[in-house]
Amino acid sequence: MNIDERLEKLAERHEALAQTVELIAAEQRDMQRAADARVARLEEAMTKMAGAMSNMMDAITNHEKRIDRLEER
Repeated sequence: MNIDERLEKLAERHEALAQTVELIAAEQRDMQRAADARVARLEEAMTKMAGAMSNMMDAITNHEKRIDRLEER
């Protein structure tokens, strides 16, 4: 194998590696977008859950106050 053949082979390998890196980068971008979307949905769910818990705590507090008033009678 002469120098020209070696250079040609190296150029082919370089091109194949460059294409592979591009594919990996595109896949990584897609995975990051999907992860970002999942995080956004989780944040929304956590916000809703926190609101529901706050409402539940208010209901519990009100219930306890009513029980206390009834017990005072």
